Amino acid sequence: MARKPQRDPATSPSLIAFGNQVRFYRERMGLSQDRLGERFPVSGSYIGQIEGGKTRCTLDFAKQLDGIVSADGCLVRLWKDLVQDAAYPVWFDWPPIERDVSMLQAFHLSVVYGLLQTPAYAMALLKDEAATQARIGRQSILTRDDPPPPTISVLLDESVLRREIGCPQVMREQLEHLIASQSKRLSIQLVSEKVHDGLSGSFVLATMPDRSEVAYVETALRGMTMAGVRDVAKLSDALVSLRASAYSVRESTDLIRKVVEERWT
Repeated sequence: MARKPQRDPATSPSLIAFGNQVRFYRERMGLSQDRLGERFPVSGSYIGQIEGGKTRCTLDFAKQLDGIVSADGCLVRLWKDLVQDAAYPVWFDWPPIERDVSMLQAFHLSVVYGLLQTPAYAMALLKDEAATQARIGRQSILTRDDPPPPTISVLLDESVLRREIGCPQVMREQLEHLIASQSKRLSIQLVSEKVHDGLSGSFVLATMPDRSEVAYVETALRGMTMAGVRDVAKLSDALVSLRASAYSVRESTDLIRKVVEERWT
């Protein structure tokens, strides 16, 4: 008995759904993949990758595609519903939680917290334009009007300031962005590079509007979202310990400025 081909588990179901609709509209127009590609121009194989859910296209590409196949805005709407967040790995279920939080408490050991990264810094880390846009897009919760932006407390290991990501200019802009981001709702504190309770890895503790808590923990393999009471309690205790040994907000800001001047200028 013939075995059915199995879908690659790393392929996003959302991209597959979008690709199926692209195929539907292309075939309705009587166009081959190559003939459709000529309209841009791109290769027919690129159209095939989109239809197979193996790659993401940009919003501008989706708009042009929508016009070519006379989809009347359908492909643009589907791109926003299906493709925009498909830049995240299929296991990354944190963004929907992040959008609903009332408070975030984060500790990051090796790099700047994602919600505070500049586009250039994120690009140097991810090396992928779509993934970078998706990460920067998550930062919209910081400037939203309704509901109000969450209260955010960020703890960064001091070594983050000196670890070169990209180039000196990228680092300078990133650290200056940290200073400018400080507000009544967003505080940044540095944790000394000495031994502390965060050496096992980075994590975020989210408090939801109903006061329940959910955590996101980074591991060498992938990130994990968890809501178990014991796990969350351990991370909460770690935050208390880290914050107790951290520099004050003012001291942290002064230290960031010092590193900018001494190392990245």
